[in-house]
Amino acid sequence: MKRINSIDFTRGLVMIIMALDHVRDLIHVDSIAESPTNLATTTPVLFFTRWITYLCAPTFVFLAGTSAYLSFRKDNNLVKSRNFLLKRGLYLVLLEFLVVNLGLFFDVGYHTLIFEVIATIGVGFIILSLLLKLSLRTIAIIGLAIIFLHNLSPIIPLGETSLLKKVLTPFFAPAAFPFSNRVFVMAYPPIPWLGIMLAGFALGRFFELPEPRRKTLFLKIGSAAILLFVLVRFINVYGDSVPWSSQKNAVFTFLSFMNVTKYPPSLVFCLITLGTMFLFLALSEGAKGRLTDVLSVYGKVPLFYFLVHFFLIHFILLGILLLQGVHLDQMEFASGTFGRPKGLQTGLPLSAIYLIWVGVVAILYRPCKWFGQYKAKHKEWWLKYI
Repeated sequence: MKRINSIDFTRGLVMIIMALDHVRDLIHVDSIAESPTNLATTTPVLFFTRWITYLCAPTFVFLAGTSAYLSFRKDNNLVKSRNFLLKRGLYLVLLEFLVVNLGLFFDVGYHTLIFEVIATIGVGFIILSLLLKLSLRTIAIIGLAIIFLHNLSPIIPLGETSLLKKVLTPFFAPAAFPFSNRVFVMAYPPIPWLGIMLAGFALGRFFELPEPRRKTLFLKIGSAAILLFVLVRFINVYGDSVPWSSQKNAVFTFLSFMNVTKYPPSLVFCLITLGTMFLFLALSEGAKGRLTDVLSVYGKVPLFYFLVHFFLIHFILLGILLLQGVHLDQMEFASGTFGRPKGLQTGLPLSAIYLIWVGVVAILYRPCKWFGQYKAKHKEWWLKYI
């Protein structure tokens, strides 16, 4: 299947942005104690350091659906595509728990099992494999209905203690389930994210259009989504579980307006992030040059980059902790603090976070380029899973 440059460019761009969030999450001095979107404690720079990374997950999930469509069209084989999506979905769920969780926490005892974006893509693939017989129109309607209506799920009249409520809630909203001395955290409830994947699958047919027409179409979709975001958010009645409000000054009122909910992805979250994604796709259609080539290197091997960057960032954190005088026996890996001891001030200021982020991205350039070239030249079956 011929690669589509705008997909590689856009995915590469958000991969790079994603690394900033994970460097901040693991290494920033205040990341353990304070949320960067807490308006009572944050700064505008810290807020937008976090906010810009909101673009990443919805772009990954949407383009995963798009890639599934393009692969389905290439093979033109329902059974083959269904089996591949099913196997890849199961593989991604296992990968999340066994490898991604290890890279995130460095806890070989797996005291915290967190269900995040890789697992939710896996579950999305599994469900998508069961829907392949449906028309693109039907899949689009299901996806868009989930995106626009899932914010109604909290008002479904079910008793708070009912078994049905307990069973359904983790599919629509984050939840934590302690067991033994461990905890399972549903950070990415699969149903809201499924809507984004199904929309990406259904809209995959747009990538079969000529480049000039795609560019115009993506500009219109992106602009319409962002305008709808402004309208729905301004009305402040529906579309997010946390309404915006006037703050101490105009800057923080704007932060409140932009402080949309990711867990689960609210309607306005989807509108602003996916709208921005469509603008990136439009701007990168037909684009050529050094920047496009560099970003595409990361976009061609997203899962490889995702896995390696977690381990690299975490090893950097351990080196920083040792330099800050933390002994190995003081490091806490089972508590979900990435090895950073509770009660000790560790980590680095935001300026250093940006420097480390640039370093991480630069270090991973050549490995990603090598692996991308290797995948292009080899056809072993296992390469489809990385």
